[in-house]
Amino acid sequence: MNDSQSLMNKNIVLGVTGSIAAYKSAELTRLLIQAGANVRVMMTSAATQFITPLTLQTLSGHPVSLSLLDADEESAMGHIALARWADHILIAPATADTLSRLAFGRADDVLTAVCLATEAPIALAPAMNNKMWSNQATQANLMLLQQRGMKTIGPDSGQQACGEVGEGRFTEPQQIVNELVALMTIGPLVNQHVVITAGPTYEAIDPVRFIGNRSSGKMGFALAIAAMRSGAKVTLVAGPVNLDTPQGIKRIDVESAEQMASAVTEAMDSCSIFIACAAVADFTPMNPQTGKMKKNVDKGMILELKPTKDIVSMVAADKKNRPFVVGFAAETQHLADYAKDKLKRKQLDMIAANLVGENKGFAVDDNALEVFWSDGHKRLPLMPKSQLAEQLMTLITERFYAKNTI
Repeated sequence: MNDSQSLMNKNIVLGVTGSIAAYKSAELTRLLIQAGANVRVMMTSAATQFITPLTLQTLSGHPVSLSLLDADEESAMGHIALARWADHILIAPATADTLSRLAFGRADDVLTAVCLATEAPIALAPAMNNKMWSNQATQANLMLLQQRGMKTIGPDSGQQACGEVGEGRFTEPQQIVNELVALMTIGPLVNQHVVITAGPTYEAIDPVRFIGNRSSGKMGFALAIAAMRSGAKVTLVAGPVNLDTPQGIKRIDVESAEQMASAVTEAMDSCSIFIACAAVADFTPMNPQTGKMKKNVDKGMILELKPTKDIVSMVAADKKNRPFVVGFAAETQHLADYAKDKLKRKQLDMIAANLVGENKGFAVDDNALEVFWSDGHKRLPLMPKSQLAEQLMTLITERFYAKNTI
C-alpha cells in the first residue's frame, strides 16, 4: 500500500481538529502530497492553538480554510465548493468533540459544514485520551458515524501525551496514508457482508475449569482483515483470544459454542460469505457445576459430555438465506480424505484444511492450507498467516462469484 502513485491526482480535504496530535498533520500533509494527492486543509479554531495555519498552507500550497463566515471565501460559497472539490475527506486528528458534532449533524464551523455538504467518502483518524475513547458516548457516536458510511483509521494503543497508556493514540501519518489508499481502492467484495468465526470455544465444567483447544484465532483475524481490504463489511465472531480488534471490523466476543451459534445466527442478515474458521468444541459438559468442584485425590472423575451445535452445518442447511459457506478442517493425519469427506457431508462450498500438532496450525504465525471445492483443489504453501489469508480470500472471492454469476 505504499505505492507512490496510489493517490495520484486525488483531491483530499484534510480536516485538522484540536488535539495535541495536530502537530502530526504537517507530516501527514507532506506524505499525502508525496503520494500524488492534491491537498487542501481545513482547521477548527482549537486546532490553530496546536499548529499554525501558515505551516499547513506552506506545505499544502493552498490557503487553509478556517472560518465558515469568512466573507472572501463565502462570497463564492467556499465550504460548498470545498465539499464538491473533495474526492475524499480525511479528519486527522479527529477529537471526541468532533465525533460528537459530526454524529449530531452540526454545521457550526467550516469542518462540520463541509462534511455535511459533501458526497465524498469521509475517513476519521481519532486521537484522544484512552478514557474518552472508551466512553460509551464516544463509542455510540462512532458507531452512528460508521453506520452512515464513515470509515475509521486507528486509533492505536500506547503512550499518550497525558502520560497514560491505552487505546486512543493517533495513528502514525504513514499508516494513515496506507489505510486511506486501501479505503479508496474499490475491492471485489464491496457491498458484500462476510461473517467469520475465529478462535476457540471454552465449555464450562465449573466456574474455574473448562474444555477448550489451542486455537489462537490468528487465522480468523487475518481473514477478517483480508475480507475488509477486499471491500467487504465484516462481522467477526471471536472466541476467547488475546488479539486486538482490527479497525473497521465489527467484533462480537463469545465464549461457548452455544454463544457462538447464537451470535452467528444473529449476524446472518444479508450475509454473502460465511467462513467458519473457529475451532469450535465438539462436546460440552452435560451438567456444568455452578460452584467450583473440589479435588478428590482418591477418586477419578467421570465427565458426561453432549455434542455442541454444528455451526457450519447449521448455516449450510439454511435453504432460504444460505450464504457461500467455507469450512475449516484441522487434522493430524489423512488431511485430504477427511477434508473432502467433511466438504461433502456438511454440504459446504469450500473447505480449507491444515495439519495441526508439532508446531503446526495452532498458535503459530505461519501455516499452509489445502483448499478443496466440489470440482477443484489448490494448495497454499507455508507462509505467514497474514499473507495466507490474503491468498485464501482471493480464492474464496473467485469461487463465490463463479457460483453466483448466472
